[in-house]
Amino acid sequence: MVGLVAASPVGLRGYLRDAPRSLWALSKEHPDGWGVAVHEHTDWVVHRNTSCAQLCTEFEAVTRDTQARVLVAHIRQKTVGETSLRNTHPFRSGAYVFAHNGTVTAIPALTAGTSPARASTITGDTDSERLFAFLATHVDSAGDLEAGLLAGVRALHALGDVGSITFLFSSGDRIYAHRLGRTLHLLARSGAARTPAVAIASEQLTDEPWSELPERSLTVLETVDGAPSARRLL
Repeated sequence: MVGLVAASPVGLRGYLRDAPRSLWALSKEHPDGWGVAVHEHTDWVVHRNTSCAQLCTEFEAVTRDTQARVLVAHIRQKTVGETSLRNTHPFRSGAYVFAHNGTVTAIPALTAGTSPARASTITGDTDSERLFAFLATHVDSAGDLEAGLLAGVRALHALGDVGSITFLFSSGDRIYAHRLGRTLHLLARSGAARTPAVAIASEQLTDEPWSELPERSLTVLETVDGAPSARRLL
């Protein structure tokens, strides 16, 4: 799983294909589909396929030809739900996209805490999409993305043992990253030869100095005065 916020559009190949521990490199261990969501102008373009990324010509083409300022990408190792397009991350609902690592065990609590409107948007049978609907319900109730996600994450923490809930949730201008049960690592890139960017990933993609985010933390990746940055919320 990879998220990226850059000062201007950057090529995806270095992050998703050529890095030593890229999604392409790891996809033999996570062969049950891949997805790349890119925010262009005011809307999302989402590419998804049920093939193993390393064996998929579409993944090769997307990573070769696409640039992005905001990116959410995922490779899947299925635990809940069949291999199908509707179960492939990232999921999209309106202005939001979502990707998740781990397995949620608190499905009854998610179901009880999800509004009928958000429940009606679920098309697959994964725990991940149910988690997305639960969090979106809190965003709707708060009327604000950041306040709603904070409320949703705190509600999950209050449940106790909920399984593994490491996710990326993006509105297109920001990416919110939560770690619980699966690792997340952060990298800030800058310098005259590079477009300034902040990346977040489940693995340290490169040999650069990544920092591991704490368990049960919530972090937002955003651009402030033209400079990408990361801000800790929890």
